Amino acid sequence: MGKLLGVNLLQRVLVAALGIPLLLWLIQLGGVWFFSFFLLLALLASFEFHRLASHKANPPALWIMLLATLLVQADFYFGFVEIWVVLLGVVMALFLLELFVKEGSPLLNLGSALAGFMYVNLAFGSLLRLRMEPMNGDGEAWVLLMFICIWSTDISAYFGGSLAGGKVFQRKLFERHSPHKTWEGFFFGVLGSVAAAYAFSFVVPDVSPSTVLLAGLLIGLFSPAGDLIESMFKRDAGVKDASALIPGHGGVLDRFDTVMFVAPFLYLLTR
Repeated sequence: MGKLLGVNLLQRVLVAALGIPLLLWLIQLGGVWFFSFFLLLALLASFEFHRLASHKANPPALWIMLLATLLVQADFYFGFVEIWVVLLGVVMALFLLELFVKEGSPLLNLGSALAGFMYVNLAFGSLLRLRMEPMNGDGEAWVLLMFICIWSTDISAYFGGSLAGGKVFQRKLFERHSPHKTWEGFFFGVLGSVAAAYAFSFVVPDVSPSTVLLAGLLIGLFSPAGDLIESMFKRDAGVKDASALIPGHGGVLDRFDTVMFVAPFLYLLTR
C-alpha cells in the first residue's frame, strides 16, 4: 500500500511539474492554441461524463455527444452564429433522437444527456469567452487569476483544515458526497483565495482591487461546489474516478471539476 501511494504521489508531482508550465504558457498565448487545448479537454470531459451516465442510463451514442461538444465549443470561439442558437439546436436534436431509442428510461436518458452536455459545454465555453472578451481588464489576467485562486483555495483548505481540525474539531462539509471535506477547510480555502486575489490585484492595475477581491471571494466560496458536484456524479455511477487519463489525478472531470464550476461565475462577473 505504501509503495502504491508513493507511485501515485510521484505521478501527481510529475504531471503537475509538466502540466502547470504548459497551462500557464497556453493562457499567455491565447488564440487558437488556447482554444485547441481546452477543446481537447472538453471532448475528453464529454467522453468521461458519457461513461458515468452509461452506468445509470442509456445516453445517446458517444459520437453524437462529442460532435455536439465540438460544434458548441467551435461556436463559442469562432462565433459563427449566436451561441444560444447552437445550444437550442443541440437540445432539440437530443429530444428528437430519444424518440428512436428503445432501451432505458427516456427521463434518465435525456436527463443524463442534457446534464452532461450543459455541464461540460457551458463550463469550457465560459472559459473560452473569459479569455477572449472580458468586459473589463485583460482576458489573460482573469484566467490566470482564476487558476491561482483555485490552487490557493485547494492548498489552504487542505493544510488549514488539517491543522484546525486536528486541534479543535472537525465538522463535515458534505459528508455524503465527500467525507474528507470539513467546514474548517472550507473557511481556510476562502481566506486563501481572497489572499491570493489581494496579492494578484497589485499586478492588474487596469481592474479595480475591489473587483479582483470579489472574484477571489466568489472563487473561494464556489470552488468546493465544483468538487462536490463531480463527486456526486461519481458516487451515483459507483466509480472512484471519471477515468484514468491523467496519471495520478484520474480524469479531466476529476482534475478540472472546480474550474468547470467556477469559470461561468467568473465570466458573469466580468460581464
